[in-house]
Amino acid sequence: MKPSLRGLLATAFMALLITGCAMQPPSVVDRVPEQDANRLLSQAEQETPEQASKTRLEAADILARQGQRENAFDAADAVDESMLSETERVRWAMLYSELARGLNNPRAVLRATQVLDDELPMQANQQQTLEEHQQWAQHALEGEPASLPALEGVDIRRIVVALPESGPLSSVAETITTAMRRHHEIRGNGVQLSFLDASQYSLNDIYQRAEQMNAQVLIGPIDKEQVTQLEQRDSVPLPTLALNYGNSTNNQAEQLLQYGLSAEDEARQAARRAHQDGHRQMSLMVPDNDWGRRVGEAFWNEWQGLGGEVTNAVRYNPSSPVSNTVRTALNVSGDRARLGNIDALFLLALPEYARQVPPTMDYYYAPNLPIYATSHLHEGRQQSRLDQDLNDVMFMDIPWQIPDAAVGGEEVLPFYATYQRLRDESDPSMFRLMAMGVDAYEIATRLSDLSALEGMNGSTGMLYLSNDGRIYRELPWAKFQNGIPAPILIPGLLGNDE
Repeated sequence: MKPSLRGLLATAFMALLITGCAMQPPSVVDRVPEQDANRLLSQAEQETPEQASKTRLEAADILARQGQRENAFDAADAVDESMLSETERVRWAMLYSELARGLNNPRAVLRATQVLDDELPMQANQQQTLEEHQQWAQHALEGEPASLPALEGVDIRRIVVALPESGPLSSVAETITTAMRRHHEIRGNGVQLSFLDASQYSLNDIYQRAEQMNAQVLIGPIDKEQVTQLEQRDSVPLPTLALNYGNSTNNQAEQLLQYGLSAEDEARQAARRAHQDGHRQMSLMVPDNDWGRRVGEAFWNEWQGLGGEVTNAVRYNPSSPVSNTVRTALNVSGDRARLGNIDALFLLALPEYARQVPPTMDYYYAPNLPIYATSHLHEGRQQSRLDQDLNDVMFMDIPWQIPDAAVGGEEVLPFYATYQRLRDESDPSMFRLMAMGVDAYEIATRLSDLSALEGMNGSTGMLYLSNDGRIYRELPWAKFQNGIPAPILIPGLLGNDE
């Protein structure tokens, strides 16, 4: 009897299937039965970082399918997603964010949904799911104040400062640490202040050494990329005050606070001030570099959020003639500025360049156009002859740089004794960093009561703590008069400053 056609096809199909299985290398799941997820996790401990991340992801997937959500979360949490391929990272993010949401852990959800910022290839439904998870996490954290449970009610006595003693940031770090040491000596408050050379150790090693030193608080890192790495973790081993801001949209790490002299913060404050003063159509002048792009975008986004319009935006080459930039920024036609759709100018510039802008505006018949600027055009020393050209320019700066305009005189500055000592022995160009070091020390000693950071009167401004652990500054305003910073007495009434 001849075999049927169906029987022959079935036999052939089985032969192909068996052959195909024999040709495929065993996957991680093939190597162990599903119930042996723990064996996979043990195996990961012996593997290279790249393979270990893949193995832990497989273990997390197995545990999730078995309904062991907490164990699955722990396994997924241990995955170093940077070691995964793009496809695996999306798979990890889907699994980890789902587990984290089920366990009501919004910070872990934000860590998972960082993949959205990297624009990885993913299906539309995957992107939609991750965006929904991200929105849930952001909403969950909106009303949740930053907290440091490990320090609540604790007397802070042991602080470790981890900043680099070599490398590109060593000069900045040295200035900050010098200010901390001087302020610490003057305060005499019984705090033990210790220092680590961050350029010698990895982030994990720094935490390990700080814990060995019984640190209650770690100050550092200062490198922006390292801060970004920390803020993408669920938490950090010790309460930490980073001296910079990361690149992520949110700081998701528990126990991590961030503080620095942010030019972006100043740009946003300038936008709010200009809007408060009644302006609605703004021209921008910012340098054509990464710094200018970041600060310009910060101003632009804040300004548009307030309902204002940016009518001109010029990215200038600092080595090119100022007249070329001003002509474009002010719609110059012939020899005259056309200001029909411009009622103020935002200027980001260093002193030498900034001093050329107002005279050039005068030349093009725009002497009365209000100029709002950041602290970067002010060198921090009285030089009335040089700064005459900046007359009527409004700018913000830290209280220690403009004591008369900020608080009515040096004697009423915050931390006046330290101010006196540092002013006498430091280079004025480094004075803002000195003030930053003083405020960093003061913030660290107050972390047992975060309410103390809600309007802390600091050397670098009035300090406020956001829900995600980032500390923002509100700076006092001044206006150059006769080449000297003078107070703007009545905000919003620019014609009544006298």
